[in-house]
Amino acid sequence: MRLSSKRLFLRVASFTAVALMLPLQSVQAQTVLRVAASPVPHAEILEFVKPKLQAEGIDLQVKVYTDYVQPNLVVDEGQLEANFFQHRPYLSAFNKDRKTQVVEVPNSAVLIEPFGGYSRKITSVAQLKTGAVVAIPNDPSNSGRALALLAQQGLIKLKDPTSIQATARDVVDNPRKLQFRELEAAQLPRALGDVDLALINTNYALEAKLNPLKDALFLEDGLKSAYGNFIATRADNADSPAIRKLVAALHTPEVRQFIQTRYKGTITPAF
Repeated sequence: MRLSSKRLFLRVASFTAVALMLPLQSVQAQTVLRVAASPVPHAEILEFVKPKLQAEGIDLQVKVYTDYVQPNLVVDEGQLEANFFQHRPYLSAFNKDRKTQVVEVPNSAVLIEPFGGYSRKITSVAQLKTGAVVAIPNDPSNSGRALALLAQQGLIKLKDPTSIQATARDVVDNPRKLQFRELEAAQLPRALGDVDLALINTNYALEAKLNPLKDALFLEDGLKSAYGNFIATRADNADSPAIRKLVAALHTPEVRQFIQTRYKGTITPAF
């Protein structure tokens, strides 16, 4: 049976319209999820799960930040949907100080980064001289964490050894008269040549090509640490399908193996 020219034209036009719509529908099916992250290890882990999320309809876009302030601000302001770089004490202190409302996604902890003490001038704590300069992070939660680790090493005593918000003013015994220099956490690796000892977050240590297992004079016990790094977002987004898929993708045996293989024990899976 032969089709008239008009019928043939309409059928071809219909097929063309459907063909043109398919790519558009494919694009529309992808939900964009923008996540702020520190370069190492957080952004690397997010990049690892991108293909899995892509297959589930999530276009994961990783935005890298080298500081601990902007990732929370861009989430609070709605510029990005989530972030992955911090632990609970830091987020609590940040929200209180900045009047922000970023929240932890429940049960989303992915990893623990043991805090460590590093030096280019000494090879053991016993060599730390009286009056030595010790650099610690200047944000409240991480400065408290650094001081607690120094107390565990017997270098100082704190008014309340259990406090995670301790400051240099809470040091009640300092037999070596250590001098504390508070710096931005990201600056600590670069300060190693200028101080006797620096307490450094593992993500910044790794960025500076420091191996915590080989280069740290001492490390926090990661298995006992309460500083798991998790996904954070706004309260109205915490239970969104995209966030749920992100957490599920991060909590897989493949991600656990990736963390263990790539970071060789310097980072501990928290799930």
